[in-house]
Amino acid sequence: MNHVLFIEYPKCTTCRKAKKWLEDHGVSFADRHIKEENPSVEELKQWHQRSGLPLKRFFNTSGMLYREMGLKDKLGSMSEEEQFELLASDGMLVKRPILISGEKVLVGFREKEWEDIL
Repeated sequence: MNHVLFIEYPKCTTCRKAKKWLEDHGVSFADRHIKEENPSVEELKQWHQRSGLPLKRFFNTSGMLYREMGLKDKLGSMSEEEQFELLASDGMLVKRPILISGEKVLVGFREKEWEDIL
């Protein structure tokens, strides 16, 4: 079994549900509080590459900070580098949970996807 890293914001209900799912399925994991230990630009770049997802999927589009900053209208005109810098500036901008297992990176909690890689 690969080392599994679970990145969460403990007050997030989706994160709590995902963590319970991991525990119920006997998956051992290390967890990391996204607000206390913000992902670095380098980590975000690696995760983005390994996830195969568009960079926009890494943004917490339903978060207050995202809305307050008006990012919905700004992201399109920002370079990837600027977007990575922005994500690394505050963990609350990053969609969570993030699950990192080997070469796989999942953003958000979709039970079927998690079952497939774990």
